[in-house]
Amino acid sequence: MYTIRKGKIEDLPRVLELVNELAVYEKAPNEVINTVEMMEKDGFGENPVFGFFVAVKDSSSEIIGISIYYYRYSTWKGKRLYLEDIVVTESERGNGAGKLLFDQTLDKSIEEGCSGMTWQVLDWNAPAINFYKKYGASLEEEWVNCNLQDFQIKELLK
Repeated sequence: MYTIRKGKIEDLPRVLELVNELAVYEKAPNEVINTVEMMEKDGFGENPVFGFFVAVKDSSSEIIGISIYYYRYSTWKGKRLYLEDIVVTESERGNGAGKLLFDQTLDKSIEEGCSGMTWQVLDWNAPAINFYKKYGASLEEEWVNCNLQDFQIKELLK
């Protein structure tokens, strides 16, 4: 029903559409500032910082899902694969594409010699939490996410 393959530069417009669909689902539609041009540079430029897989619906060749990942380094655990986003378009959820994408990303973590894979999930996203629990994933509650936006950093460095 689905084919999972490595993402290509020409997939990026659809990838960004799915990222925006996820932002709407996560109640943050105005938070996405990324562009196809930024993704081209960051994923296919001189020093790529992310990779991705796509799920293609065999009957239509339409990209219906994505898994975007990059590498991070843990001083405690070593090299880790970080799953930034896994998205399946709403009309295709529950049909197995998410499992195929997740499994392919897990395989990538092993192929690359990572000590494991890590990701985040919103505490209210019960379908995703239940999906990850089926894998036996540890869901940690004690860590607090922190971030600064570029404009904040620039202001701090003045």
